[in-house]
Amino acid sequence: MDSSLNSIDQVRASAIDMAIRFGPKLVVAIAILVAGYIVGRWAARLLERLLSRFKLDSPVVSLLRKIVQLLVLGLFAIMALQNLGIELLPLIAGLSVAGAGVALAMQGILGNIVAGLTIIFTRPFHVGDYISIVEEEGEVLDISLFSTTLGHADKSKVVIPNRKIVGEILHNYGQIRQLRISVTLSYAADVDQALGLVEEILQQNSRVLREPEPVFGIARLTDAGVVIGVGPWVAVVDHDAAVGEINKRLLEVFAAQNIALSVPLREIRMLGAAA
Repeated sequence: MDSSLNSIDQVRASAIDMAIRFGPKLVVAIAILVAGYIVGRWAARLLERLLSRFKLDSPVVSLLRKIVQLLVLGLFAIMALQNLGIELLPLIAGLSVAGAGVALAMQGILGNIVAGLTIIFTRPFHVGDYISIVEEEGEVLDISLFSTTLGHADKSKVVIPNRKIVGEILHNYGQIRQLRISVTLSYAADVDQALGLVEEILQQNSRVLREPEPVFGIARLTDAGVVIGVGPWVAVVDHDAAVGEINKRLLEVFAAQNIALSVPLREIRMLGAAA
């Protein structure tokens, strides 16, 4: 019983001794880390104000802010460790060995980060552009270190890892898209009149851009009739709505002006049994 009490007293004395020796240093170290967090945020905001003059993309500004904040916090963390009396050289060596193992285990994540940096600094596309890549297409909503988010017309989103983007063939439409509308007229129809009506329809539609100038004309001749191709440019957000509006207007105007559309004809032969 006495030996147990002596052990408890020794542990208590050791704890009090350590608290007296390291308590103030621990408090100072915590204060240094808090100061580092505050100074890091202040430095990041200052950098953001300075970068606003250069009109950089928001992902680039966000990345530089995070780098500055982490660097400042890391510097204060080193100061805190030194205040606690921790030897940094053995710690750095141990972290280097551990970092090599972590890097091997996180190759996919690191690949996304490297690809994200490549996208952010080479800028093959920007937020708001409409792109097509890796069998996906949509408006670029966000570019981060790890992934790029595309938005679809149905309000859904697709998140693509950055390593799936870098090195692939990318089609960047920018912030406008060209419509691909076609209508097939009968060979008996007045093609010149039809083309004039198409021009009027495009001029009256508020979604159709005046620059680049809309293109339209005879796309091809088929067995069914004369195919008129209509290719105006619209803003990305207006693409689907413009297709519906122009198709509807084409039907209404052609019907009012007696422009005959092609009607597919099929010949069916009934073969009876041989007598």
